[in-house]
Amino acid sequence: MFESAPGFRVLGEAAGGAEALERAAALDPDVILMDLRMPGGSGVDAIRELTRRGARARVLVLTTYDTDSDTLPAIEAGATGYLLKDAPRDDLFTAVRAAAEGRTVLSPAVASRLVSAVRGPRTPGGEPLSAREREVLALVARGTSNKEIARELFISEATVKTHLTHLYAKLGVSDRAAAVATGYERGILG
Repeated sequence: MFESAPGFRVLGEAAGGAEALERAAALDPDVILMDLRMPGGSGVDAIRELTRRGARARVLVLTTYDTDSDTLPAIEAGATGYLLKDAPRDDLFTAVRAAAEGRTVLSPAVASRLVSAVRGPRTPGGEPLSAREREVLALVARGTSNKEIARELFISEATVKTHLTHLYAKLGVSDRAAAVATGYERGILG
């Protein structure tokens, strides 16, 4: 996609974290698009190592994972931005240009969750439900199926399941009914 777009030049690709570090050192790119989960080490580990090495490149995370447990470590490791793979093509181009200029780029969902994480209600374990997790929980409380939640929130069913897994863990429950009951008990829902 980038090869055919004006104003971009793809210098290289890497299949895993270790290879990404080697390619970054050899090619000295302006921006690195980094996934979080890949063979040969996590994207967060690769970002952390690039930062430790003083790499000039800006790292823009491009992934399907948008949970707090993925977002915060990537940003803390040194990522300039964080986008989801379902971002529209023009948004991706704009984000890469912004990252090259050193500006922080966050998908709207990630930015909203970061604000909510700072302000949101906390679970007994201290970890707050993200804004997206609260949205999913509210839809579950209305009896909405995973497929319908995915359609309403413009995300994949797999992403819905990931949000459910995380909110179950944060609430200390194992199913939808218990999550809804606990959500009401703790004031997260209505």
